[in-house]
Amino acid sequence: MDPLITGVVADPGGKIFELEGYAAVGMAGTSLVPLTRKKTINMPYGGELMLLPDRHPILYHISKKRFEVLKRNPYKPGEPIFPVAAFNSPGFFNRYISAFHEGKKAGYLPLFSYGGVGWYKDKFRTAAILVDREKRQDLRLMKPNDVRAGIDTARKMMPANRLRKHLEKCALTYGCPAGKNFFLGRYEAPLPAATACNARCLGCISLQEKDEIKCSQDRIEFTPSPEEIAQVAVFHIHRVPRAVVSFGQGCEGDPLLAAHVIEPAIRKIRSETPNGTINMNTNGSKPDILSRMFYAGLDSVRISLNSVRKECYEAYFRPVGYRFSDVINSIEMAIARNRFVAINYLNCPGFTDTPQEFEALGAFLETVPINMIQWRNLNFDPKRYWEVMDQVEPHGMPLGMKKIFNRVKKKFPNIRHGYYNPPKETFWKPFQNIPLD
Repeated sequence: MDPLITGVVADPGGKIFELEGYAAVGMAGTSLVPLTRKKTINMPYGGELMLLPDRHPILYHISKKRFEVLKRNPYKPGEPIFPVAAFNSPGFFNRYISAFHEGKKAGYLPLFSYGGVGWYKDKFRTAAILVDREKRQDLRLMKPNDVRAGIDTARKMMPANRLRKHLEKCALTYGCPAGKNFFLGRYEAPLPAATACNARCLGCISLQEKDEIKCSQDRIEFTPSPEEIAQVAVFHIHRVPRAVVSFGQGCEGDPLLAAHVIEPAIRKIRSETPNGTINMNTNGSKPDILSRMFYAGLDSVRISLNSVRKECYEAYFRPVGYRFSDVINSIEMAIARNRFVAINYLNCPGFTDTPQEFEALGAFLETVPINMIQWRNLNFDPKRYWEVMDQVEPHGMPLGMKKIFNRVKKKFPNIRHGYYNPPKETFWKPFQNIPLD
């Protein structure tokens, strides 16, 4: 028998505790599921627990065998309690959302993802799925003193470089793992360059129109020169084996709108070294410009999608001056150029795992042979997201994130699954995906 895990809640002071007699509950749209040991994993290192304000936890009363919305602590009459959710570490995506009921004053949740969580045998367990074992963003390998030492070295090597200075803010103020990795001389270095974007994503972390949604970080306010970009990139490539440098970060708009500096920067990087992987994370809105980037020396591209259905894509990305067909054209053009193509698949249980969305994804993968799916949690209020998607297209009951993940892996065995942008040394080699279970 698969044992239930105990529900956890928080008091008004933020203290998190378990509620005996109640099981934790996962939510996917209107579907509620009691969480068990097999439906969860031990909460990975680096994850965080969050209290959800102006909301009430939905738990499963074990003896009564029913779901209940709890507004007060049943063991301390009168004490308000709040739902608790897990913001899981990179390399994991949510299987279920933490179940909650909104209060009358509930506003938008901050731009995080909200995984289901509970307590079992003295450990927190979360409803998440491992998709990438690489320790690229493991905080245990990013010692603050080592980051500061790396900053000192970079300052000496590039004292006047504004991009280097911007990355210091990313690493120290926002705790950006990509920024930290640059200064630590590890894996992938960010190359933010774009101050503008031609999408108005509901969950944009650097620019929000709604006052009730707070940005996670500031967008870069200047456009670095090609020389500044190339200097940072070459510095990283020269000291990191199988280095990756990437345009298109959370602290910028879309890099295709900064082509006037990025294209010459790529050419300059390639004039100095053939090593390293030059990657671009983008919305893929301008296939003609992306094509020029490939000719300049761009090795790989990761294109963001929340859905492969036009109406659902446009409802989230809210494109300005481009169409969904442009995005598909970019993907197909990159494949034709024999570049490594990944999709940044922004997923959310209760939408991504509905039959309509899953069937559309399968049809897309049948005709568009991408190389990789990067499974990323959509960082946006899940209930508001479901409402938006349901207004666009009708959706059936979720199949389950684990089920669709395993079905995609089985049906398309040549597609790589993960979380991070790979180095070019591994592009065309056989890759060992995490086994089916």
